[in-house]
Amino acid sequence: MGTDLNAPLGQNRRPAKTKTPLRKGQAALGLFAAAIAGVTVFALMSPTGLLPPKPDVAVAPAGEKPEDKTQDAAKATAQPTRETSSSGATVNRTLLNDGNVVTTYSPGKRGKDGPAIIEVGPVRGQDPRMAAQPNDLLLEDAPEGRLPVVGPDGLRPMDQYARPWSGARGTRIALVVGGLGMSQTGTQNAIRTLPPATTLAFAASGNSLQRWMQEARRTGHEILLQVPFEPFDYPANNPGPQTLLVGDSAKQNLAQLRDALGKITNYTGIMNFLGGRFLSDAGALEPVMRDLGRRGLLFLDDGTSAQSLTSTLGDALDVPYAFGDVVVDTQLDRTAILRKLDDLERIARRNGTAIGTASAFDESVSAIAQWMEEAEKRGIEFVSVSALVKDTKRN
Repeated sequence: MGTDLNAPLGQNRRPAKTKTPLRKGQAALGLFAAAIAGVTVFALMSPTGLLPPKPDVAVAPAGEKPEDKTQDAAKATAQPTRETSSSGATVNRTLLNDGNVVTTYSPGKRGKDGPAIIEVGPVRGQDPRMAAQPNDLLLEDAPEGRLPVVGPDGLRPMDQYARPWSGARGTRIALVVGGLGMSQTGTQNAIRTLPPATTLAFAASGNSLQRWMQEARRTGHEILLQVPFEPFDYPANNPGPQTLLVGDSAKQNLAQLRDALGKITNYTGIMNFLGGRFLSDAGALEPVMRDLGRRGLLFLDDGTSAQSLTSTLGDALDVPYAFGDVVVDTQLDRTAILRKLDDLERIARRNGTAIGTASAFDESVSAIAQWMEEAEKRGIEFVSVSALVKDTKRN
């Protein structure tokens, strides 16, 4: 018979397909792919990528509800843990109920092995953007106007309104040009022509002083107030109104001084105009120097009086002071002024520092501006007068 019914069971059938065994490499690859897929799914199940550990489920004791146990466990997981990092900060880590961890850092107290903390005094100098505005904490209201005083934290006007400098110990020169405020054109020319490192001294009897002070400060100048003192040949040589006189009482001279101090603000100290006799009289000079020290101001002596007691009283009363070394414009001749400036440079190279003084004449301003530009190329650093005063509190 030609049918399958007549064939023996299992004979003449198509042989079944045999399965090819997997190779070891293929099996390993498959297991790795499965593991990657599993981790991806596991990570998607939690916002942080890791599921928080499940708390152990315990049977609540008799009389205690299971939900109370769950609430206690939730509260326990929200408690912060504290640790100290190697930097000394305190680290607080709080595990929230949703599995997120909140970490906060707070400074910790350092031991003796920690970094040293350096205490600094009042900041020297003023933000240039605010240079034309006074610091109200360094002023007191008086009948004469707003007078300078030391601030509640010990900050002195001398430090607040000082022009910053590099701090290098090279050859340094301060040039002080006085008489500003007496002539509008001369004052304007000096402010616009002289380099910012020049210190400008405003005459207490000048005009529009507040306006000129603001312009000078905005252009980077440190400023002084120039106060008239009695010379030896007074009254034949009269420094002008409100001159401080040896024959007047201390009360009268201090009233004249306060009247001058109230004219403007933002100055680091005062400078004498003439005054050989006054500077050589201890009874007259001592109350003035004491008041300057109390107010945190410096005193610049122009150096023209050999009998001046400025250094004696300055040291005794701890008042910052300095002396001028050369008056550069005793002759209003450009060549003579440049020669005096060269003398000033020689003094500075010999002593390390020097202070030159001049008046705001056009010849003086022009010669000084040119010479300063050339001297800078020879390595001279020009600084304000406050950088060169003898100051026992700072040094």
